[in-house]
Amino acid sequence: MEVTGFFTAIIIGLIIGALGRLVVPGKQNIPIWLTLLIGVVAAILGTLVAGALGVDDTRGIDWIELAIQVVFAAIGVAVAAGAYGRRRIH
Repeated sequence: MEVTGFFTAIIIGLIIGALGRLVVPGKQNIPIWLTLLIGVVAAILGTLVAGALGVDDTRGIDWIELAIQVVFAAIGVAVAAGAYGRRRIH
């Protein structure tokens, strides 16, 4: 991954986190900063996976890479929401 790809993944990751949260059904009781962090990590992982599969640089919009990133974000949001749901504040 090039440096520009890394920074692009971070910027796109902010949007990916929100999309991942929208994909997961129900209410997620996690802070927005965690959603954004999950989105950044999902964008980076999605870019790496898309590169490994050879679909990271296509003509036009990289829809497959975007779909992979959103799937990673949705999984991350679901896991985080489950972990936050089990925490109890006393």
